[in-house]
Amino acid sequence: MRNGIHPEYRTVVFRDSATGATYRTRSTVPTNQTVEVDGESVPLVVVETSAASHPFWTGDQRVVDTAGRVEKFRQRYGVRAR
Repeated sequence: MRNGIHPEYRTVVFRDSATGATYRTRSTVPTNQTVEVDGESVPLVVVETSAASHPFWTGDQRVVDTAGRVEKFRQRYGVRAR
């Protein structure tokens, strides 16, 4: 690899702004914020949604009843004769 063209790959902490959950991982994302973790100053990246707050992973996801929607459509507009 050529020197000077790749972003810095380092340990960072992602914090979910909705729940406050933190995830320590490695990334190249740029940030100016830092946080103390285990006595070490680590760059902090605040995200809006993570597995801790996403409706799919928390079980709050709404399931749309497609059969009911089709029946409503047929009642409203009827079934076309062939």
